[in-house]
Amino acid sequence: MIESWRWYGEFDSITLGEVAQTGARDIVTALHDIPYGEVWPRDAIAARKEQIQNAGFEWNVVESLPVHEQIKRGEGNLEQLFANYRQSMANLAAEGIKTICYNFMPLLDWTRTDLAAPVANGATCLRFDAVKMAAFEIHMLGRRAAEDDYPEDVRQRAAAWFQQATETERDTLLTAIMAGLPGAFERYDVAGLRSVLGRYAGMDRAALRANYSRFLQEVVPTAEELGMRLCVHQDDPPRDILGLPRIVSNADDLDWVLKAYDSLANGVTLCAGSLGANPANDVPAIAANIADRIHFVHLRNVRKDPNGSFEEAAHLDGDTDMVALVRVILQEEARRRETGRCDHDIPFRPDHGHHMLSDLTRDLIPGYPLIGRLRGLSELRGVIRALSD
Repeated sequence: MIESWRWYGEFDSITLGEVAQTGARDIVTALHDIPYGEVWPRDAIAARKEQIQNAGFEWNVVESLPVHEQIKRGEGNLEQLFANYRQSMANLAAEGIKTICYNFMPLLDWTRTDLAAPVANGATCLRFDAVKMAAFEIHMLGRRAAEDDYPEDVRQRAAAWFQQATETERDTLLTAIMAGLPGAFERYDVAGLRSVLGRYAGMDRAALRANYSRFLQEVVPTAEELGMRLCVHQDDPPRDILGLPRIVSNADDLDWVLKAYDSLANGVTLCAGSLGANPANDVPAIAANIADRIHFVHLRNVRKDPNGSFEEAAHLDGDTDMVALVRVILQEEARRRETGRCDHDIPFRPDHGHHMLSDLTRDLIPGYPLIGRLRGLSELRGVIRALSD
């Protein structure tokens, strides 16, 4: 397994010099300053690659080459957007970067209600609180249909939270939810979010699947020609949210994705945390079922509450059997070597992590601390070493 580290380039206060001290070999990154839908110029890709290599790393995985919201909505003439996506793929391949992580989540890349929920010994973590989310959807956003998405006890507690919450607490909740918007370009107040959600009015699972299928038909043949691997990230959290459908949340969804364009170029970023937030998902079993199409792995863990809430756990704690999951990935690597596949070593990264120690006083991207991820990488490295002996 190839040890990787997600780095946000000029938006990241963690330096490549600091990352080098973790022992990771590869940097996972993107051109985060380019607006969605525009072509990634080859010279910009080459400059970022040179920066990474000069720091002693390789750049083999892009996370992510974003899918424009118009494509997800199936809105208007999309030919130019698809052409731009294909050209960006070609420019990446020309620089030797051939694995692309992406997602097909409408509007939000991820959703949390707390960016600094307390955990043991003074550290903090990302948390999704079902009560706060219900309060936001029903009482702040005014999405009355959301009442059907939450059980009665959660709705009652949400109403109580909203009634006693201060304006600062409500603003903090909005900020946490807006943190999941992709890129660095748009953040909304409640009225703005309500307006942009209106663009998805009437969108259901079938419609979103149709738009996703078209995306795959448009870009996977190019990936095949370029020798690239596209790998979809699972929904985070793996459930419908804000009235938006989610279609990459469980084993059945992944089976549909892989059959929608049956090609090795159409694969999966296996995210243990995203899948693990759904109590019905057996993450090691899902990984074993689709192992030959896993091109990239996010290893993190979550601890779930009965009401649908969850929070980031330490990498070897939480509800997912991380040892069993790593064993599946190592077994798949061995199988690939035996069959002569050139992509037998699978890149992974320690995903998220607790903010702890000096990270608590740094201006860091939520969920992406230095020390918390280093702890996770160290623990995972030990598991990999033990299973490999």
